[in-house]
Amino acid sequence: MAHPLTPTTAPPEPPTGGGQVLDHAEPDAAQQRGYEWVALSVTTVGALLAALQGSSLIIALPDVLTGLDATFLTIMWVLLGYLLITTALVPVVGRLADMWGRKRLYLAGFAIFTLGSLLAGLAQPGAHGWDLVAYRVVQGVGGALLITNSTAIVADAFRHGRVGLGLGVNQVAGAAGFLLGPVVGGLLTAISWRWVFLINVPIGIFGTLWGMWRLREPVRLPAHQRFDWLGSLTFVVGLGSLLMGLSLVAFPMLPSAVVNAMFVVAVIGLVAFLIVEFRTPEPMLDLRLFGDRLFGFASLAAGLNGLARGAVLFVLIFFLQGPYGQDPLHAGLMMTPFGAAFLLVGPLSGYLSDHYGSRTLATAGLLVSALGLFGLSTVVTATPYWELAAFMVLMGGGSGLFTSPNVNALMSTVPPRQRGTASGINTMVGNTGQMLSVAIAFPLVLSQIPEDVMFRVFLYGGGMSDMPEVQHAFEQGLHQAFLVSFGITLVAALASALRPAHSPREAAAQAQDAEATARAA
Repeated sequence: MAHPLTPTTAPPEPPTGGGQVLDHAEPDAAQQRGYEWVALSVTTVGALLAALQGSSLIIALPDVLTGLDATFLTIMWVLLGYLLITTALVPVVGRLADMWGRKRLYLAGFAIFTLGSLLAGLAQPGAHGWDLVAYRVVQGVGGALLITNSTAIVADAFRHGRVGLGLGVNQVAGAAGFLLGPVVGGLLTAISWRWVFLINVPIGIFGTLWGMWRLREPVRLPAHQRFDWLGSLTFVVGLGSLLMGLSLVAFPMLPSAVVNAMFVVAVIGLVAFLIVEFRTPEPMLDLRLFGDRLFGFASLAAGLNGLARGAVLFVLIFFLQGPYGQDPLHAGLMMTPFGAAFLLVGPLSGYLSDHYGSRTLATAGLLVSALGLFGLSTVVTATPYWELAAFMVLMGGGSGLFTSPNVNALMSTVPPRQRGTASGINTMVGNTGQMLSVAIAFPLVLSQIPEDVMFRVFLYGGGMSDMPEVQHAFEQGLHQAFLVSFGITLVAALASALRPAHSPREAAAQAQDAEATARAA
């Protein structure tokens, strides 16, 4: 029996000419509306899985550290290794999605993330945490497949003029995971830190099977495309070396000569990548997309936003466990206002961007976030929690107001055949900003803190009241980091304001024209 969302008659075979655009297989309106929410249910599981893992893992890290007899530096690489491999791979994954389709790569992401989670839950103390770093890299490969294809799947499923709604609702899962993570992490860690990873296994298996059954490919992609192997290799080597070098500046573990060599490799790799991309007829990363002012400025705003707030939440956790004197679980619960505000505002901003455009909403969101960051640059140990929570609400609400409209605008500028590439670029610039943020923020905040004190605060919480000089140095570094983030957010708001207005009606009309042209060809 045919699936209810599958056409009962086979669509015509696509032409065989290489590079020809093949558009939507047009289902009727009822089928399309039904599939929108089916696709969203699948991507929601992936978003929930990733968000739960991130926020619950932060709570569990002290137990991971002691359970694996690891060092503080190793534990930082448990976080950074995942982010680094995800950032370097998402553009490559985006290009592959535009060649092979979103479904198979998204399902592969679920399976790989689940395997990485199983291995991470079985990590052994004898390796002092470095096997866990390797397994987190496996998770990062799966995460790159999930993150990149999630946005493209939603954009493919929702009709023009409703993409913002779909993206906004998809954010609910991420925000809900962020909210539930500290509670789930605390409960699971009380049993064993290993369950923070092992809980992903049944969720991942369900997500894989649910996606296999329900997902389809509503967009027909160009036939006979060629993959840009040389461009992909030079990009991964160049960007990966750059991010690795920056991370080693923030968390040194290798001689400076090795770090400098990484920067040299990064420059050579990225220059070679640009040369290759401008010469190949089918590049891995179509740099011509940045020639569109809307796409270029929306990408710039996303990268600057990642740079501004990438390390903010982790720095706040340190503040709550350090000067504020909370244990890891309560520190995580105190972060709830950020996720709650994001949860409430994200879907609404996505819906509004479909009807009224995205430029004003995205710019306003960045300005609200900037206000929250400026407030956070004033907090001290004596700051009442309600005031700290208000600043987190401004940050979370501003982020929710910015994200959906900005992604909506970015995805609306490209034809369906390039949505994977556009999603990969959006994730890459945001994650690159986050890793740069870590390299900037942590030296500012922690450079004056003795390593044994930092280790104690991270492991047990409980404050720095017995070390007033250290506490003062921490607060000063915290203020500097938040002021830097405040300034970067203002620049991001300027970039957002300078981009062309994004009219959903005009975007829909342009997309229909492009599809009509493709059919005529």
